[in-house]
Amino acid sequence: MERQKNEEKKEYLKGYERAVRQLNRIQIEIQEIRLNKICPSIKTDGMPHSKAVGDLSGYAALLEGEEKKYKEALYDKAEKIKEILNRIEKMENEDEKDLLLYRYINLMKWEEIGEMMKYSRQQLHRIHSKALMNFKI
Repeated sequence: MERQKNEEKKEYLKGYERAVRQLNRIQIEIQEIRLNKICPSIKTDGMPHSKAVGDLSGYAALLEGEEKKYKEALYDKAEKIKEILNRIEKMENEDEKDLLLYRYINLMKWEEIGEMMKYSRQQLHRIHSKALMNFKI
């Protein structure tokens, strides 16, 4: 039962990284839409084509839709990020707090955390287990 709770807490903490990745994907989509308008694909079918730029309303609507989607996701994910950080910050033990921040927020590897905190891998895993037990969702 305790193991299942710890797995749920890990998944909750990993939500920070997923939220950040989703925001990055949406930003890339917006950049691609803008880039496609600036540098439209070249048609190489051998047929003559008009060089007119055309109506920008479709582009503007698409861009506006993506930006709206980004802003909504930004708000939702910013709230999720803030919630996770606040829950970590409420923890009493500084080592546990640091370890969760390094592992789930800064996405550091165990070796990097060990160097930073001056603990062995085994000690880190003990602290991590205690941190998960003390972490409140």
